[in-house]
Amino acid sequence: MLEISTRKVARVILLTREYGPDSTHLSDYIGSLNDDEKANLVALMWVGRESFSAQEFEEAKEEARREASAPTESYLSGIPGLAEHLESGLEALGIDVTDVEDNL
Repeated sequence: MLEISTRKVARVILLTREYGPDSTHLSDYIGSLNDDEKANLVALMWVGRESFSAQEFEEAKEEARREASAPTESYLSGIPGLAEHLESGLEALGIDVTDVEDNL
């Protein structure tokens, strides 16, 4: 189960597109998330880039928690196509973020 609001994921997607994945806006926003939200964001990105399947989402979250040796914002800022991976991850989990993105 996704334990970060789609609104927060949509915000990360929009900040990535507007300012780039290495922007302080994005880094500050991701840094403000709690540890569970950060693990969910990383797991969602992994599902979106097909490192894990949607059925393995819980496993991906546990792996994200175990592998969190660097700040999440630093890790995600180095991922090319972050916004697209997050959108693909949401889609794989059956979540439509279009309406949320339109309202931000």
